[in-house]
Amino acid sequence: MVQEQIGDAKTRMHKAAEALKAELATVRTGRASPGLVEHLRVDYYGTPTPLNQLSTITAPDAKLIVITPYDRSSLGTIEKAILRSDLGLTPSNDGAVIRLNIPPLTEDRRRDLAKHVRKRVEEARVAVRNIRRDIHDHMRKLEHSHDISQDELKRSETELQKITDEQIKEVDGIGEEKEKDLLSV
Repeated sequence: MVQEQIGDAKTRMHKAAEALKAELATVRTGRASPGLVEHLRVDYYGTPTPLNQLSTITAPDAKLIVITPYDRSSLGTIEKAILRSDLGLTPSNDGAVIRLNIPPLTEDRRRDLAKHVRKRVEEARVAVRNIRRDIHDHMRKLEHSHDISQDELKRSETELQKITDEQIKEVDGIGEEKEKDLLSV
């Protein structure tokens, strides 16, 4: 019963780290990456649809993203979705594809983005700690109802803390890597 809880905690904490990694992939680093725009939601026939389901997204060089929609009639809505996003990019539409030129980041913008990354990393740390708290509370209830012994509770608390420390270290590593990537010129 306790091992199920520990396994659940490990899975949920890992998902929090993966969610952080996916979210930080959308932060601009000055280099073109399809991950920058593939999460954008486009209003396609009244349904918000991810851009990567409506088009092929490529980065032929470090300063350009090319979006080739499967349905050319969706070019206008894709363009509007990019303009509405907080990316700060202006699309260039030639009737067949949309090109996004990635301008170099200024030093101030790099610092702002690094601050944003640190904020997201802290939110992921809090999420991991909240998972630990939930599982810990559940294990205390099991001990209180005499389903597990105090010794078993202490062992599981130690194991849960070890898993939490590992996941927070992983989250910090993800954040440091992204921040280093942002601040390098």
